[in-house]
Amino acid sequence: MKQAFGMSRSGSLREAARALCTPQFIMLLSNQRQFEQHVHELEELYPGVPSIGCIGMSYDNRIVEDGVGLIAFSDGVSAAANVLEQVSTMPVKYISRLEQDVQKVGASDRDTVCIDFCSGNDACVLTTLHTVLGRRGISLVGGTGDAGKVSANGRVYEDAVAYALVRNHNGRVKTYKENIYHQLGNHRFIASQTDRSRYIIGALNGKPAKQVYESILHVNDQQILTQTFQNPFGKINGNDVCIISIKEVEGNALACFRQVNDSDVLILLELGDYRAITKQTIRQICQDFPRRSAVFSVNCLFRYKLFSEQGYMQEYLQEMGGLGSHTGFVGYGEHYNNRFVNQSMTCVVFE
Repeated sequence: MKQAFGMSRSGSLREAARALCTPQFIMLLSNQRQFEQHVHELEELYPGVPSIGCIGMSYDNRIVEDGVGLIAFSDGVSAAANVLEQVSTMPVKYISRLEQDVQKVGASDRDTVCIDFCSGNDACVLTTLHTVLGRRGISLVGGTGDAGKVSANGRVYEDAVAYALVRNHNGRVKTYKENIYHQLGNHRFIASQTDRSRYIIGALNGKPAKQVYESILHVNDQQILTQTFQNPFGKINGNDVCIISIKEVEGNALACFRQVNDSDVLILLELGDYRAITKQTIRQICQDFPRRSAVFSVNCLFRYKLFSEQGYMQEYLQEMGGLGSHTGFVGYGEHYNNRFVNQSMTCVVFE
């Protein structure tokens, strides 16, 4: 298979489309002002070609912060794109669409991946998608776009998840998740006074959550929102840790980007050597896939901000570009199989 990336920082879809050649599947990453216009233009340019889209930044070895990016797969892939609607209340109502698309592309655990762009309620969405994908061992990579809108096949949707099943006819696919954080000390907390709908942690070990965080890290209210780049929370999930970013201070509570429930066990994390961790991820991918057609990744907005502040973002894209054709987008939350995580990178590698 082949992967192409087209971009226009001025927001010209036709300029971005010049890089595409007979695409069999397209991802659109647009800006909030032009999103709907771009969705319709893309369908006019490539009628009938499966596509999904959302509002967000995109990249290859360059990043498009405001404009438009197109990522296209061709030459040996088959794809089906669709949506599950009403994700805030009842996404399972539309699950038959995914079941039919699995049959349509002949999806298997060896050569097929699901890529999704979501408007919100991610944990519920991933659980719903996993009811179909999990039985067949099909992996998933994706993330949350901005402004609560996604697109599929030339139509704009709100309160929905747009997904595509992509089958690689020339080899395997495999998904990866990169965590650049590790546990800080022996801090363990039991969450309570949570608000699941607003992703709020009211208390940790019976004390106000804000007070606990500030006292351990010696920060004030204003510093919390940047301190989370260095010290997010983590939720232990088997042998893995799901990162939980802090969104804002709510009185004595902390609002997060991921749902926390009463009695959840949390730990405090600290930033590791992200340069070394990136190199290790690349080594692992090269070991698993000596020959690679493409890598598509989703990087968290907070990772993008951290890397940019540290002067590492361009170096990071160059490092990942060493894998071959590498593209992706900057999300507001990352999806890895049935897990919704923060401050992470997830990716799919095509043989």
